[in-house]
Amino acid sequence: MPFNLGKSIAMGAFPMSCSRKFLLPVMILAVPVAALTQSQPRLYPNLGTPLSQADIQSFDRMIGPEGKELPAGRGTAEEGAETYAKRCEICHGKNGENGLLRSLVIGRPGQPYRGTFYGEEKNGPSYYPYATIAWDYINRAMPPSNPGSLTANEVYALVAFLYYRNGVIKENEVMDEKTLPKVEMPNRNGFVPAVPVYPPEKKPSWY
Repeated sequence: MPFNLGKSIAMGAFPMSCSRKFLLPVMILAVPVAALTQSQPRLYPNLGTPLSQADIQSFDRMIGPEGKELPAGRGTAEEGAETYAKRCEICHGKNGENGLLRSLVIGRPGQPYRGTFYGEEKNGPSYYPYATIAWDYINRAMPPSNPGSLTANEVYALVAFLYYRNGVIKENEVMDEKTLPKVEMPNRNGFVPAVPVYPPEKKPSWY
């Protein structure tokens, strides 16, 4: 091939006619492919169906520390013991102790746990700073085989049972949407505040 001095094409540069010859066939092929994709039935026709307001509301189960979102209901430790034996004991052990997965009790009736929280101690509800956290978690996630299947009364009863076994409340106390948020948790002041306080507040004697 003869070489003409001064007429070679610089590296990376192509004539406009070459670009058009390359892009035109690609564009022609892309049109029928796009049309074919749109005309074929969807493999999963129900995927991406818009949620209704009722569907969205069914997922709105979050309960805040003040318990304003708690539903009406009630439960006692005695009632919770029956539900616990049927729905929870197989994983968490009798009375919340020595469970296969995790134990939920580290205190005992009348004597809440007042020590430091490491590893195993964080598994039970005594670790929570607010009493409503246990209700929120049990209501949304338990039991693992059918989460969300417990009634409001069953959840209140289970929370009452666990708090009684951990020494947080008395056996005869009734847990409902009014009384539960008022329960003072033993580890309420065991967390770093969102806004640092200086000088630091005096820690409890057991801290």
